Amino acid sequence: MDTQQMNIALVAVLQEWDPFRIGGDLYEPEIADTVVAIRDIDSPRELAEKIQSIYEFAFDESIDFDKCLEVAQKLLIIKNDASCSL
Repeated sequence: MDTQQMNIALVAVLQEWDPFRIGGDLYEPEIADTVVAIRDIDSPRELAEKIQSIYEFAFDESIDFDKCLEVAQKLLIIKNDASCSL
């Protein structure tokens, strides 16, 4: 999987997540910030904290940390699979 394919897979997971139930296509800036954060973060807990802060800042609503952790783990699996095949 190349970087472009990895980014497409990451975006798909984040669009499907839709934590505030407003439609997955309405999180473009948050998804972009999350994809950038994934490049530098390898810890599921650290990534979950970053995701939580990105989305809570943008929407001024709380998100359950465990939900962020689930998404972070999915995203890191994609990232790790991509780096293994590069």
